[in-house]
Amino acid sequence: MTILPTLKSFAVVAAILASTSAIALAKDVHISVWAGGTGPNDVYRLDAIEIAAQQLQREAALKGEDLKITVEKKPYSAWEDFKQALTLAAEAKTAPNIVVSGHEDIAPWSQAGLIVPIEDYVDLDSWPLSDIYENLLKIASYNGTVYGIPQDAESRPMFFWKPYMKAIGYTDADLDALPQSVQDGKYTMKNLLEDAKKMQDKGLVQAGYGFYPRTSNGPDYWQFYTSFGGTMEEGGKLVFDKAAMTRTYQFFADAVKAGVTKKNHIGMPGDQWWKEVATGKAGIWDGGTWHYARLVNQEGLKDFFGNVIFTLIPAGEGGKANTLTHPLVYLLTAGHDKEDTEIAAQLVKIASEPRTNALHAVKSAHLGISKSESTVDFYSADRWTREATERLLPHANAMPNNSDFGKYWNIMWKNLEASWTGAKTVDAAVSDAESELKSTLGDKIVIR
Repeated sequence: MTILPTLKSFAVVAAILASTSAIALAKDVHISVWAGGTGPNDVYRLDAIEIAAQQLQREAALKGEDLKITVEKKPYSAWEDFKQALTLAAEAKTAPNIVVSGHEDIAPWSQAGLIVPIEDYVDLDSWPLSDIYENLLKIASYNGTVYGIPQDAESRPMFFWKPYMKAIGYTDADLDALPQSVQDGKYTMKNLLEDAKKMQDKGLVQAGYGFYPRTSNGPDYWQFYTSFGGTMEEGGKLVFDKAAMTRTYQFFADAVKAGVTKKNHIGMPGDQWWKEVATGKAGIWDGGTWHYARLVNQEGLKDFFGNVIFTLIPAGEGGKANTLTHPLVYLLTAGHDKEDTEIAAQLVKIASEPRTNALHAVKSAHLGISKSESTVDFYSADRWTREATERLLPHANAMPNNSDFGKYWNIMWKNLEASWTGAKTVDAAVSDAESELKSTLGDKIVIR
């Protein structure tokens, strides 16, 4: 993929060279960075910028320049709090220089003038940015312009409690072969519900704990739609596949009807869910690669690989096994002094170097952003990052960077929840979703 036209590459390089003289004049620079979805395992989203600042200062000193960079770091655990704070700060013209957010924010934030293209401040053809996985850079782009640099990658697997799988008849060899069986489409969503029911029938888990999915709205549910043959976007237009969405809604309705998922599962306390999946109270559940870090570090699941096996999301009727990656990205906000933005961009570039990014990947159980990162001993020696990268990332898809996707997402989720809880039949939920999408998005979405 050629990300930058040749002339633009020359322009960017010229701008960067010009910025070195600007840096030379700088004495004291204040750079603020805010990160959403950041807990105790994700500190390197912020700390990597601080590490980069120390590196840039040392380089400046060796060139005889007097540069001091103060980095102000602000983590936000809750996404709603983060986005509300950022909106208010932008309105007050006090937005941070760098934000770490989901790639789906690029389209609406660029249209609103909240962020500026990072490709205007860095040379994407130079290392380490030239080594970043091409598909991740595409995800960090909008309308052919690279707005962000991937801060991490991840995938969202299906997890199985191994002792219970053995108790319902699986051998060690069967479990070793399960990831490939899922990938090949031999083990499907139908098999998953059957196994969840067997666990309950044997008394291994309580009713409603056989299949224990995410308890709130999130990107995870789009991979089920993909699993049942759905497409989110095609040719720049959103796509609502009625048959695939019907199969998706029906799957969760069937899980409730079979008694393997609770009718009131959505909205349960998150801490309760974490404790239950970590202690074997649930048989099968879906989550993210970063769950490994919390299960092991905060929830006390010491023998993860002895108790848990993970796979792609199995195929459903009409679809294929898959997983969803939802990279967070470094973004530069608008409205700052040009010199500060240039320095912020250089910090992002340095923070993206393989050894620095590997600190985040291993501590938080995320996946690397570049080809070279997988060769860093610290990264490759970690069993989780190594196996998750190999097993999941080649099969990952992503939500589209489409400014109208948020409206589609809200409508999809609202009707999934209604069919899950029985407030609507599956057919009524799909019909209502179709009607609302037509009235809300018009020709911006293809109904098929």
